[in-house]
Amino acid sequence: MITRDEMQTIARNGIWKQNSSLAQLLGLCPLLAVTTNAVNGIMLSLATILVMAVSNVAVASLRNFIPHEIRIPVFILIVAALVTVVDLLFNANLHELYLVLGIFIPLIVTNCIVLARVEAFAAKNPPLQSTFDGIFMGVGMLWTLALLGALREFLGSGTLFGGIDMVFPSLQPIQLLPESYPGFLLALLPPGAFILLGCMIAWKNWMDARAAARARLQPPTPVEALG
Repeated sequence: MITRDEMQTIARNGIWKQNSSLAQLLGLCPLLAVTTNAVNGIMLSLATILVMAVSNVAVASLRNFIPHEIRIPVFILIVAALVTVVDLLFNANLHELYLVLGIFIPLIVTNCIVLARVEAFAAKNPPLQSTFDGIFMGVGMLWTLALLGALREFLGSGTLFGGIDMVFPSLQPIQLLPESYPGFLLALLPPGAFILLGCMIAWKNWMDARAAARARLQPPTPVEALG
């Protein structure tokens, strides 16, 4: 079983404190390459969440049977098998999006986020905790890629959810700025992604510093005062 405190800690670490993109700076290649719009970032993140959750529970369940000397090749084999399934599902059901995401779906196998959580958490913890760790680490990646993709898409073309018709054919992108908007090309290029990611990291650090300052200003509890 997993306690409420354990769940909150895992969720807080995955979504914010140990956010893979803003705190650990892992998986920057797909982060910067596919986030030209929000849809690409969201869909790649959902694929990664699925792989992370299932690979974590698989490794946590088998950790006592995997010899320590060959654990990394076995972990990669498990992740590769899951990524192959996800890759085939995208190709069969979301072929246009599959062509857009291209090599970055198979590259989930070598994504530092996936391998890091398998090695650092799933190989040392029970299956249930490992499953939630994979999910919440993926959620942290999801909101980061979605926000970065939305910012780049808005600045670059004035739209939101461009390419949503590749997932839901009945939907269309939202035009936030006039169609005459010329677009800010830098936002859609890799340098723009680096600049916006740097701004997001600075924002997270500022939020953490504010939270730490507020915590220092809070009066101690009676127990702390007596201690």
